Amino acid sequence: MTAALAFDGVACMRGGRTVFANLSFDLNPGDAGVVSGPNGVGKSSLVRIAAGLLAPADGVVHASGRRALLGESSALDRDLTLVRALGFWAGIDGRADMLEEAMAAFDLMPIAAIPVRLLSTGQRRRAGLARIVASGADVWLLDEPANGLDESAVAMLEAAIVVHRARGGIALVATHTPIAIQSARRIALGPVR
Repeated sequence: MTAALAFDGVACMRGGRTVFANLSFDLNPGDAGVVSGPNGVGKSSLVRIAAGLLAPADGVVHASGRRALLGESSALDRDLTLVRALGFWAGIDGRADMLEEAMAAFDLMPIAAIPVRLLSTGQRRRAGLARIVASGADVWLLDEPANGLDESAVAMLEAAIVVHRARGGIALVATHTPIAIQSARRIALGPVR
């Protein structure tokens, strides 16, 4: 993987107010960043800027490698079985070869034939994370990935991040929930004064 993600003096405006300003950090192959702070300080906005879905008010974002975003929604067709819904995205990403590994990483094989609409909150979140793994993307952008997960599923998430980083990938994680990510760069956001 030839992943890289850097913020150089980035500022974010939302609703006419500055959420954060002059933010700089860089992540290279094998790195992880954990974005923390109270509600409303721009954690989700930072992830959206990193994904290219929101333009910074100031500064520059440099990114190389394919990016995959996990937001609030799993982005899976509710009417398809789980394996077909995940297979659709793996096919779009040209990584059908990653589907079985991704499902196994989050213990989804036993529920592969169940329609997405019938999954529990935690199962849907694990499915969304499996979609990220199956994408084969270099840079994972995870917004509150542990929401709805029990302790064992958080351990699966932690293990998936270890494997991704060992392959040269980058993980940028915005979270309120403690997630064990070794040697991650801490990106603490706070209220702008």
